[in-house]
Amino acid sequence: MLTQINNFLVSVDDIVWGVPLMAVILATGIFLTARMGLLQVFKLPLALKYMFLNEEEGHGEVTSFGALCTALSATIGTGNIVGVATAIVSGGPGALFWMWMAAFFGMATKYAEGLLAVKYRVVGEDGHVLGGPFYYIENGMGKGFKWLAMIFAFFGLCVGLFGIGTFTQINGISSAVNNFFDPENAHIAFSLFGNDYSVFVVITGVLVTLCTALVILGGLKRIASVSQVIVPFMAVIYIVFCGALVICNLNAVPSAFVTIVKGAFNPQAVTGGVVGSMIVAMQKGIARGIFSNEAGLGSAPIAAAAAQTKEPARQGLVTMTGTFIDTIIICTLTGLSIVITDSWNVGLEGVEVTTRAFQQGIPFLSPQIASFVLMVCLVFFAFTTILGWDYYSERCLEYMTKGNQKAVLIYRWLYIIAVFIGPYMTVSAVWTIADIFNGLMAFPNLVALLCLNGVIVKETKSYFERRRKNLIKD
Repeated sequence: MLTQINNFLVSVDDIVWGVPLMAVILATGIFLTARMGLLQVFKLPLALKYMFLNEEEGHGEVTSFGALCTALSATIGTGNIVGVATAIVSGGPGALFWMWMAAFFGMATKYAEGLLAVKYRVVGEDGHVLGGPFYYIENGMGKGFKWLAMIFAFFGLCVGLFGIGTFTQINGISSAVNNFFDPENAHIAFSLFGNDYSVFVVITGVLVTLCTALVILGGLKRIASVSQVIVPFMAVIYIVFCGALVICNLNAVPSAFVTIVKGAFNPQAVTGGVVGSMIVAMQKGIARGIFSNEAGLGSAPIAAAAAQTKEPARQGLVTMTGTFIDTIIICTLTGLSIVITDSWNVGLEGVEVTTRAFQQGIPFLSPQIASFVLMVCLVFFAFTTILGWDYYSERCLEYMTKGNQKAVLIYRWLYIIAVFIGPYMTVSAVWTIADIFNGLMAFPNLVALLCLNGVIVKETKSYFERRRKNLIKD
């Protein structure tokens, strides 16, 4: 019976995350790119400038940079290390090229999401901000679409509590720590339902739960303040080590790019028939790119709405940089590391692929230290994802309960409990259900983006016209 249920869920997951969803997300990005005249190309330097230049005026709970770091805390995670490896192993090096395509057009989508989030957000007298797809659906499309906003909020709540925010992240953290310190499971703490759990799994689970509780019980401002420290710090460390790998193998970089581009259109020429077709490379790359940067899924605008700003377009630009950092920079460095060291076709899977790349590609590090660095990055990336998704799902709950703070407080404790039991959740159905809800979030959000594209274009033109006339100060 359980096998049949799991098979059914897998079938649903394949449908939700199949070609139709990816095609709609990509098409939305292409449409918005055309409508805004390649904004992600011509306005990227300005967006990167705004990323660090916070506004002094405007309503909001956190700075623009704080809102971006909160969003990045949810997007920069295990997908950047493990997900990229999985995509390249399954789809060949060409999958990275299609990841770039998803990110390029996804930047336009992210810009639109950030703009709408600020334009239609609700700011209370106490400065408490609520915003995101549910508000730009209800306030932008009209009260008659509140049902669509409620559907989005429900899916977002489920994603946070039952999967991506809790079980998958803490399970990834505890597994990474255990694989490094006790790979043979020699130090068993206890057995549960036929599975043995190491002392390191138990200790890691308790420590992460305590850290999670200390942060999320402090609300958005504490989540943002912690994210502003951890996210840039860990991103820089990971980029430095990946950059060192690329520099140490600089002569192999040109051929790696050739392999990636050739593999995107003719995978068999690169893989020797190991990977089937261009469609597989495209599907794996686009799916992983979307899953990593979350462009179109509607999660990032929930954080963007809290930014201290009075200009929706400006925050849209800042939000757009999240996709650039997550995929164009971090995922690219991971992918290059794997392709340069030829770690994708040696029979390994998941984090083992990236670990081998670090071990083979950085000559001045011992294999043990390389593994340790990657483990630390995985742990912190996953921990910040826990924090980011708590904020997202809390805002979804607030919308559903009309701001009931008692419900939010109860939810925080449920979230902490979910993190605590996460290391011992081994039922694959849990992950599949979370994956389904994550994909379903996209549909209400994409409907809103397409219906409100006129508002996005009008707001964008107005902002840059006023900026051109020096009516707006940077």
